[in-house]
Amino acid sequence: MKNVILIFCLSLLTVLNAQVQQTHDSERLHLAHTGKILFLPSFENLNRIKESDFIREYTLTNTSDLSFVAFFDRPLTEYMAQLHPDIKQDSLFRKGNYQFALWIDGKEIYRSNLLPGAPQKKVQDTAIILHRPLISNVNGQGSWSESFWNRFMNNGGEEALKDGRHQLRMEIRPYVNGNHQVKTGPLMASGELILQVSRNPVIDIGKIALNIPAPYDGFPVSPEPFDTVKIKQLKGLVSEGVFKRINSIIVIHQGKLQIEEYFNGEDRNTLHDPRSVGKSFASTLMGIAIGRQFINSEDQKLGRFYDFKNYKNPRGKGEATIRDLLTMSSGFDGDDEDPDSPGNEEKMYPTDNWTGFALNLPYDPALKNKWHYFTAGTIVIGDILNRSVPGGLEKFAEEKLFSPLHIKNYRWEYTPQHIPNTAGGIRMNALDFAKYGQLYKNNGRWNRQQVIPKSWVKKTLTRQVRIQNRKEEYYSYLFWNKSFKVNNREIEAFYCAGNGGNYIIILKDRPIVIVITASAYGQTYAHSQVTRMLEDLILPAVVTP
Repeated sequence: MKNVILIFCLSLLTVLNAQVQQTHDSERLHLAHTGKILFLPSFENLNRIKESDFIREYTLTNTSDLSFVAFFDRPLTEYMAQLHPDIKQDSLFRKGNYQFALWIDGKEIYRSNLLPGAPQKKVQDTAIILHRPLISNVNGQGSWSESFWNRFMNNGGEEALKDGRHQLRMEIRPYVNGNHQVKTGPLMASGELILQVSRNPVIDIGKIALNIPAPYDGFPVSPEPFDTVKIKQLKGLVSEGVFKRINSIIVIHQGKLQIEEYFNGEDRNTLHDPRSVGKSFASTLMGIAIGRQFINSEDQKLGRFYDFKNYKNPRGKGEATIRDLLTMSSGFDGDDEDPDSPGNEEKMYPTDNWTGFALNLPYDPALKNKWHYFTAGTIVIGDILNRSVPGGLEKFAEEKLFSPLHIKNYRWEYTPQHIPNTAGGIRMNALDFAKYGQLYKNNGRWNRQQVIPKSWVKKTLTRQVRIQNRKEEYYSYLFWNKSFKVNNREIEAFYCAGNGGNYIIILKDRPIVIVITASAYGQTYAHSQVTRMLEDLILPAVVTP
């Protein structure tokens, strides 16, 4: 027994000594580099970083990672307090943040006052070392520092970082927005890095082989020809990291499997999380429920399902309709694109009742018929379905949607009440997502069975609400609508879309369904790169003039 205790004590002493040594190493780095920004080729645990890990030159490719460590003489909050001594210290977090600036070859390319809120208040109050990723191709989740780099690339960085040798300079300052006036403080830290940029790889299509599709339940192989050169170029660009975190590309032509490609370790059996693509399934199940007369119509008022006297802000809510929620144009004060909105989805997830969160929100009739992206509204749709269909929503979806499509391997996420999460996240493989898209192309029929009422499909594939501040984009019953530009032509599509660059696309006037799964979650480039892929390569390859 004494030996066991001795071994335990020696092990504990070893761990404590290692932790003390790591603390001393961090302190030495801080003392040696106060006021400086140093760079690393990857994002590692700060306690493991050694002086020799910092880089002065770096080859930047499409698959490179890049992070930085900034060493300050005092925390951000102390800088902000000096800028605005009249603002209480506890309020500074809401009034200011870091200002980041990037210079290329002596020219300022991009300067950004980070929005209040990230990094967290504790970091701003205490941190004298800031270690963050700028580029994280493997593990990145679109954190505030990655978003800053992506904004830099979209606002001049792409043009400035042409292939070749460049000098990158980074600067960090404090800022405070007080009394409607932005004050910027002194330099907190700066640093430079020589970049050898190599971001335009030469794709040798002679070395690229396309996957030969095999039949899949519901999809025979298509004999239709397509431009193999463009798809090989696409495959090469994905492999080289020009298009990032793309997991699969599926093309269904006239109900048959034409193109099937996988990347990043996924295959036709992988259950993929498409995030908000799952919202569209809520619309589908609502249409089936209405068709089977478990719900009267999408014009039915919410007062039929809820006694709003039991909720906050009850006035007007009973007159809202299911259609309002399906088109994201209700009077509920929820907008996921506004972080300060009372109904922003990020404020819903920590609560123990998501439906209650939505129904307790403020209600403004002036918001009705004005599109605003309202995830919490899809939770209410799921709750209404769960209350209305026999056996509950999960059983209903299995019997009336997935079983007719022979979709057997899928996985729901759930709300705190264990109702299927109709906000998104239902997982299945790419080919089963393609079945779902083809079901709409078939006007709701599958294997001679009318799964979705034809009238519901028609309504869904009709523009319902215009999306403000977007050129010629519309919203339908939890489906999006816009046109893609291909060789001076516009090709209209209705589609499901989800965070990370996930899409199920139904071309309006062509017998084509396209599925793209991706995992660029939280990344600002996620959707724009899919548009490039579609307009430059996929659609030109499969759409005939």
